Amino acid sequence: MADYIEGKRPVIEAFRARVPLKAVYLGDFVKRDALVNDIMRKAKREGVRIDMVPRSFLDDRSERGSHQGVLAETKPYPYVGIGEIIAAADEYAAAHDGRALVVMLDHITDTGNFGAVVRSAEAVGATGLVIPNKRSVRVEASTYKTSAGAIAAMPVAQVSNLVQSIERLKKAGFWVAAATEHTDEVIWKTNLKGKIALVMGNEQEGVSRLVLEHCDLFAKLPLEGTIASLNVAQAATACMYEWLRQNIAV
Repeated sequence: MADYIEGKRPVIEAFRARVPLKAVYLGDFVKRDALVNDIMRKAKREGVRIDMVPRSFLDDRSERGSHQGVLAETKPYPYVGIGEIIAAADEYAAAHDGRALVVMLDHITDTGNFGAVVRSAEAVGATGLVIPNKRSVRVEASTYKTSAGAIAAMPVAQVSNLVQSIERLKKAGFWVAAATEHTDEVIWKTNLKGKIALVMGNEQEGVSRLVLEHCDLFAKLPLEGTIASLNVAQAATACMYEWLRQNIAV
């Protein structure tokens, strides 16, 4: 299904965020103001075609009814296979003293959290993310903004079965570590050296029971305050940096 960005300023922001665009649809009734002219200049510079269309075309594709006479259609995100992520991890490990990180997201649904996880994963040098293809976030136009553009450099595998992907990672030499509150092991005491697949659970229920049963390691972040928990993006960032700390410590 096509993903559309609607409205003059959101389309301009999409160009600035380097969202891959297939086409810009401009209503044949729209007056050429400064914003429209800016969109046309950016589209020409980036080689994005501009189609003049009737209002009905825009109305049929608008989800919020706020297109202002402008819609941009994004290109589909190029998901990769789990094998490609494993191969990239092996290549990374060979050049970085055997360390590699893959992040698995167990049915996370919040797009803002997803983008923040992607941004942190790219920052620590993770070689890929794994997400389910159902009941989960997907890479969409907003991900480029919430990840500060990091998604453009982060391979993502969309898989039908997380457990099967975990088993493939294990066979490739990964230890699978679940971030979960259902353990007494604090993450600082968990051995995260080498090739690690870090599993983060969804916002309401955490890592599912079935996925937990296939993990090797279990760790939690200590909480000294009165708040019950961190959100998944904050927790994932802390866990990823603990992996990095352990692997680059001298």
